Amino acid sequence: MAPSFLCRHLGADRWPAHYGEVHARRPSRVGPAMRVGGLLLAAGAGRRLGQPKALVPFDGQLLVERGVALLTGAGCAPVHVVLGAAYDEILVTADLAEATPVHNPAWASGMGSSLRTGLASLSPEVEAVVVALVDQPLVTAAAVRRLLTAYQEGATVAVATYDGQPRNPVLLGRAVWAEVAALAEGDLGARAYLRAHPELLTQVPCDDVGSPDDVDTPQDLATLRERKVAGS
Repeated sequence: MAPSFLCRHLGADRWPAHYGEVHARRPSRVGPAMRVGGLLLAAGAGRRLGQPKALVPFDGQLLVERGVALLTGAGCAPVHVVLGAAYDEILVTADLAEATPVHNPAWASGMGSSLRTGLASLSPEVEAVVVALVDQPLVTAAAVRRLLTAYQEGATVAVATYDGQPRNPVLLGRAVWAEVAALAEGDLGARAYLRAHPELLTQVPCDDVGSPDDVDTPQDLATLRERKVAGS
């Protein structure tokens, strides 16, 4: 299973040594309720899997439905789902009543275009967004809630870590969206921006509330289904 951090093949040794350090205490956000949206990236064709990942059944739901439930269950609102491959089929097959589908006509160019499309679709009232990937079914709402807490406590960018490694989901404050979008090309997603600005990054350990393993192949899917059954 390939690691993913809004990108693929990210090794921890490629990050700066000071990755994730907080150099000054950030002020907590108080006052009116936060409006943190959710963004599920689900546009890929799943070529190695043999079908679009959004339409894969997992534990009684399609992966796209599970991803929406992940974000809504944690309290993200609104939730937008970026779709591309099999767009029409997903709309008639999946229950997306609690989300807004967003079509990315350039989905085949990679995750970067989906991230840009998703960020652009959110209204100005949304002050931050949690970005999740459709192919990580063992990520939990508890991990997302920890990112929301980090944001409430002043984080500009927060990332879930497992065994000390940055993975998904990721929270991005609106202040960084423009530069994130400008640097999101191909399958890089937010990686270029995050590597360039480690001083903004807050790491949020999530080892005890799920796993970021993703579904790239039929064997990956079988393995994660077995793990889900064993852990239920």
